[in-house]
Amino acid sequence: MPDVIHYEALTYPDVAALRRDMPLVLPIGDGYDHNEIAAALGVDEFCVLPALPYGWQGSLLEVQPETFARVVKGLWQGPKEEGFTRLAVVHAGPEQWQIDGVTRIKLGRPHAAPTPTVYATPQRVVLIAAGHTEQHGYHLPMNTDTVIIGAIMEGVAKAIPGEAEMLPVYPYGVSMFRSSYSGTFTMGGRAFEDFFVDVVSALVARGADRFYLNSGHGGNGSFFHNAVKYAGNLHRGIFAATTWLHTSSKIGAEAIEELRTSAIGGMGHACELETAYLLHLRPELCHMDRVVDEIDFIATENYYMDWIEGGSLIASPPWEDDTATGSYGAGSVATAEKGRLWLQAAVEEKVGHVREIHQQQDRRIARRKQRGIDYSKYPPTTGA
Repeated sequence: MPDVIHYEALTYPDVAALRRDMPLVLPIGDGYDHNEIAAALGVDEFCVLPALPYGWQGSLLEVQPETFARVVKGLWQGPKEEGFTRLAVVHAGPEQWQIDGVTRIKLGRPHAAPTPTVYATPQRVVLIAAGHTEQHGYHLPMNTDTVIIGAIMEGVAKAIPGEAEMLPVYPYGVSMFRSSYSGTFTMGGRAFEDFFVDVVSALVARGADRFYLNSGHGGNGSFFHNAVKYAGNLHRGIFAATTWLHTSSKIGAEAIEELRTSAIGGMGHACELETAYLLHLRPELCHMDRVVDEIDFIATENYYMDWIEGGSLIASPPWEDDTATGSYGAGSVATAEKGRLWLQAAVEEKVGHVREIHQQQDRRIARRKQRGIDYSKYPPTTGA
C-alpha cells in the first residue's frame, strides 16, 4: 500500500515542511483506488487533496464544463507558486482539458460513495455551502472551515428534513491573502461566483426556487453575496439568500457573548470560536500545544477584527500586518464544551433562516399571483 498523506488534516507548518516534489493529487469525486493512483504516478507516497464533490459531468450536480474547468485550473495556482512540481488530477469522466504542469489520470471509481438524493423542489430550501482549504495558524488543520460549516449544515438538514436539504460542502473557496502563508488554496473570486451561479441555475432547472448559500470561511462572503445577486437577476422568480458566516446572527451572537473568554479581538481566525468548534468536532486534528494567541490587530474606531466584524470601514490589508502566525484571536482559551454549545446555537439560527426564506418566497409567490406577475415571461439577465 502506498503511503498517503491527507492534506486536509495538515497544519500549514506541516505543508511548508513537505518536499516540493511530493505529488499532490486532486480527486474529481471520491472512491479512487490509492494503489492505482500510486502506480499511475510511479511513486509509493503521495498527498491527496480534498476531493471536489460535484460540478463535473455525471456528478450529483453538473455545471457548465467550462465553468468547472476554470475551478480546477484555478486551484493549482497556489501549489505552483509554492514550488510543488508534481501535480495531478484524477478523474473518471470524459474531461479532456489540459492544465499546464498538471498530470491528468483517468481511473474508475470502484469505491465511490452512493450519490445522495437532491429533491430540488420548492418544499425544501437547498443549503449550498463552501468551506475552504487554508492555513489556520500553527494548531488547526487546513480543513477547519469545511468541518465547521459541514457540521452546521448537517445539523440543519437533520433538524428539519422536510424543509431543507443540503449539497455536499465544497472544500475550496477564495483567499485573497493566499501567498501570505503556506498551504492555502484559492479558486479565484470570479470562478467562485460563476461556479455557484451555475449551481443555482442547475437546481432551478430541476425545479428548486429557494436557496441558502453558506460559508465557513470569511473570504467567501463577498463572493457569495455577488453570486446571490447574479442568481437573483438571472432567475427572477427564485429567492436566494446568504449571510455572514455562521454563529453571527442574533442567536449566535448572544451565545458568543455568553460563553466567550476572550475580549474583542479574540475571535477571527484559528481563534477561540473556531478552535472550540474543532475541539468538539475533530479533537484529534487540534494541536493545542502549538497555539499562539494573536490579538494585536491594528484596530481603530471603524475597523477592527472580531468574529462579527464591526465598524463602517471595509478593507483588506495584508494579513502579515496583524499576525505573524496566521491566527487572529485567542485559540488557547477554547474548550470543546463551548464548541458544542456554539454548534447548537449555529444550527438553531440557521434553522430560523431557512424558515424565513420559506416565508419570504411563499409570500412573494402569493403576491405575484394577486398582481398577475409571471416572471417566466421575462428573459433571463445577469445584470452584469
